[in-house]
Amino acid sequence: MEKLIYADNAATTPILPAALEAYRKTALEAWGNPSSLYTLGQKAKEVLEKAREEIAACIGASPREIIFTSGGSEADNQALRTGAYLGKRKGKTEILSTAFEHHAILHTLEDLGKEGFTVKLLPVGKKGVVEPKVLAEAISENTALVSVMTVNNEIGTVQPIAELAKICREKGVLFHTDAVQAVGHMEVDVKAWGVDMLSASAHKFRGPRGIGFLYARRGLVLKPVIFGGAQERNKRAGTENLAAIAGMSVALREAVSNLGKDREKMISLRERLIAGLQEIPYSCLNGDREKRNAGTVNFCFEGIEGESLLLLLDEKGVCASSGSACTSGSLDPSHVLLAIGLPAEVAHGSLRLSLSAENTEEEVDAIVAAVKDAVAFLRSISPLWESLETGKKEHWLKK
Repeated sequence: MEKLIYADNAATTPILPAALEAYRKTALEAWGNPSSLYTLGQKAKEVLEKAREEIAACIGASPREIIFTSGGSEADNQALRTGAYLGKRKGKTEILSTAFEHHAILHTLEDLGKEGFTVKLLPVGKKGVVEPKVLAEAISENTALVSVMTVNNEIGTVQPIAELAKICREKGVLFHTDAVQAVGHMEVDVKAWGVDMLSASAHKFRGPRGIGFLYARRGLVLKPVIFGGAQERNKRAGTENLAAIAGMSVALREAVSNLGKDREKMISLRERLIAGLQEIPYSCLNGDREKRNAGTVNFCFEGIEGESLLLLLDEKGVCASSGSACTSGSLDPSHVLLAIGLPAEVAHGSLRLSLSAENTEEEVDAIVAAVKDAVAFLRSISPLWESLETGKKEHWLKK
């Protein structure tokens, strides 16, 4: 294998050394139970509450609005169930979301549907952006909750969250956003956005795995999804994962403090990557060209299978994906790409590359070269490509 080039940061990120050190120090020096009244426990509680304050400050929240969870999936589950059950008390049983949400949202909605809630998924259009007008027209008197992700995890498109939240607020509907791909990568201000709930996960911004948080606007009564003790003010039972929380706090503070320079570098790298991949005939960039996060690039290449492309790139030392890491074992085409109108046979040939500020121009050029070689090889042995080139089938993408 050649030198490793990591370009799958939307799946996970390497832990920040400072975050790892905070984890280690906390595990060794503040290992008491934060719920205990003796000195060792109270020392741990001080670490817990300091981290809560620091994390809250990073997103414009107050400390009491931060609930620690095991990650983004748990936070999404709790947010959706809270919104659903609060709505049900008022006789509202409809939930609106989008067709290209993460499966932590979609599968929870599916389960709520079995409990009698009506779930409607809004279209996202060819560019992968939810139009405020579409949401406004979809909300009814029966709508209890709207959940729209901030940044799509596969194609990187950024949604107009503040506009969507304003519509919901004016209509008396709760609004949640899955901001797992946004927190630590763009400016997040929950007050300015006007969201009621927001989910985040530490390992997406170089924090430890297995830890995240849910922001819940003050006054909102959260429904627990884990029962037991009185931790997190009775909102989430279980002894807090203090070492991971400390690591998450350090990672988020570092990400937010470097946001400007990191984004500038990543956008430059992203544009270099897009320009290189667009040279491949019968390829397309997925998602809105401008309304996208700094590091994510998603392409489709006609006549190939994404899984085969990933294996060839892995041999060349390039770590990439064909969609969400949570569905990497699935042979079905990406639901995100189908939602933006791509046919299944084209969606099968997808590639997601998600960069970080640690990547270099040389690595981007190496990625482009590796993709070009791999696509050319796969097309040379593809019966589908032969059918397209001989005119037996029509190309769906432009040359």
